Amino acid sequence: MRIGIIGGGASGLITAICSKREDNEVIIFERNKECGKKILVTGNGRCNYWNLDQALNHYQSENKELIKEMIDDDSEKDILSLFNKLGIIPKIKNGYYYPYSNQASTIKTVLIDEVISKDIEIKSDFLVTDIKKTNEGFIVSNSDESIIVDKLVLATGSYAAPKTGSDGMGYKFLKDLGHTIIKPLPSLVQLKGNEKYFKIWTGVRTDAKVTLYENDKKIKEDIGELQLTNYGLSGICIFNLSNYVARGLDKGSNEVVGINFIPFIDDDIKQWFINQTNLTNKNVKKLLLSILNEKIVEVIFSSSNISNKLFTKLSNDEQNKLIELCTDFRINILGTNTFNEAQVCSGGVCLAEINLSTMESKIVKDLYVVGELLDITGDCGGYNLGIAWRTGFKAGKAIRGDIDD
Repeated sequence: MRIGIIGGGASGLITAICSKREDNEVIIFERNKECGKKILVTGNGRCNYWNLDQALNHYQSENKELIKEMIDDDSEKDILSLFNKLGIIPKIKNGYYYPYSNQASTIKTVLIDEVISKDIEIKSDFLVTDIKKTNEGFIVSNSDESIIVDKLVLATGSYAAPKTGSDGMGYKFLKDLGHTIIKPLPSLVQLKGNEKYFKIWTGVRTDAKVTLYENDKKIKEDIGELQLTNYGLSGICIFNLSNYVARGLDKGSNEVVGINFIPFIDDDIKQWFINQTNLTNKNVKKLLLSILNEKIVEVIFSSSNISNKLFTKLSNDEQNKLIELCTDFRINILGTNTFNEAQVCSGGVCLAEINLSTMESKIVKDLYVVGELLDITGDCGGYNLGIAWRTGFKAGKAIRGDIDD
């Protein structure tokens, strides 16, 4: 049996490793000069490859009820066992897994070494231009040659991060083969607005809690370092909202982000201001400058008519307005940055059309789909690489027939 895998990224490499046995031939078709290019840029070059917290609320899909079939305990044990066998020693911080070297190149090197040791062929600089399903199998073609394979795995990646070689061609191939493609949109990406005060606070980083409201309904919140830019908002906590924002805006929904600049204050906020005022005898601007970046304070005051005097001397309306601007500063979101800046995509192949135990297409026999092509998106923190490992392992195991060496 000959197995063809289009794409030598995370999901493609794992599929190749897990599908190989002595009596079959595995070929990876890679458009770049070498495999694993996108792995090198994950986790800011450190490759956060797993997360202990595998709660389903870290994943999104248009078919949410099917996520549980993919994010299961058995595949988690299998993946961690596989990485252990490959010699990856994890450095675990707050549940986030990194290679102990703190270098993404470690993951890439280990995977490619395993591919080579299993005599898996890598056809690099092989840009697939056409796929045809015939009675003999799948014909995989580029501009120079055509190769027939018995089983075909699509692991081409999405539109995200095109500089790594992702061009979305997998969507076209799958659509031509009869699959439904839920519109791919940028995800784990920055959010854009059009407020004049952006130019004041650009460059500021601050810890904050952010909350997404869609048509005035609370959708999701996250906490972490917020980056304030001249176009809008960035930072991991913003990335974790972006999937919902992109899909909401595409449907014409009103998307608003509320920022709590002082999430560390757990007590009654008004009482906290009163206590601090009585303790320090500072006016409200000086009080805020003791806990917030001066540019944020400038924006808060430029967005209101609050008097700069003791909090206890403010009118009730002024007090409430100041608290609102500090704890729920709202920004209308008009868009996201592009696929060029996105780490992954939301959308992709409809999960209902895939056997999620084997990753085989329910529409085309012997066709498998893994990784970012699927309509499932995870939060930042190792979740999307986790999807690549899980789906690649499931596909490889199914193709291999679950036979141990």
